[in-house]
Amino acid sequence: MNRLQAAEQLRRALQLYANTLTDEQAMEVATVYPTWEVGHAYAVGDIFSYGVNEVGDPQLYRVVQQHTSQADWVPGAGTESLYDAFGLNEEGYPVWSQPTGAHDAYNTGDIVDYNGTLYKSTIDGNVWSPEAYPAGWELVEG
Repeated sequence: MNRLQAAEQLRRALQLYANTLTDEQAMEVATVYPTWEVGHAYAVGDIFSYGVNEVGDPQLYRVVQQHTSQADWVPGAGTESLYDAFGLNEEGYPVWSQPTGAHDAYNTGDIVDYNGTLYKSTIDGNVWSPEAYPAGWELVEG
C-alpha cells in the first residue's frame, strides 16, 4: 500500500466516524465531510458539505430521505425534503433551518439564530420560524 492509498483509507475512516458526531461537533471538523456529488446514492443520516455558510465555513447537510442525487436536486434549492442544512453562528448557536418533519423539529428550550437574532422555542415539535409563528418562540435577551 502506498501513501496515497493509506491517506485515502484514513480519510474514509474519519468520514465514517464523523457521522457519529453531534451537529456542534460536526461543525468543528466540517472539512472532513465529503462534498455533495451528482449520481451518489445517499442514505438517511449521511452528512456532506455543499457551498459555504454565512460565516465562511463549509455548509453541512444531513440527508433526510434516501435517494440518488441528480443535477437538479442541488442542496438548498428547494430540496428541503431531501437535505437538512445545519450549522452554527459565530457564537456557537445553531442557525435556524426549516424543519421537514418531526425528526428535525425544534423542541421547548431549543435556541436558534434566526436572521441574526436569538430565539428560544416555547413548544415541542416546532416547525415554524419565529416570523411565521411568533407564539412558538421567545426572544433571547443577550
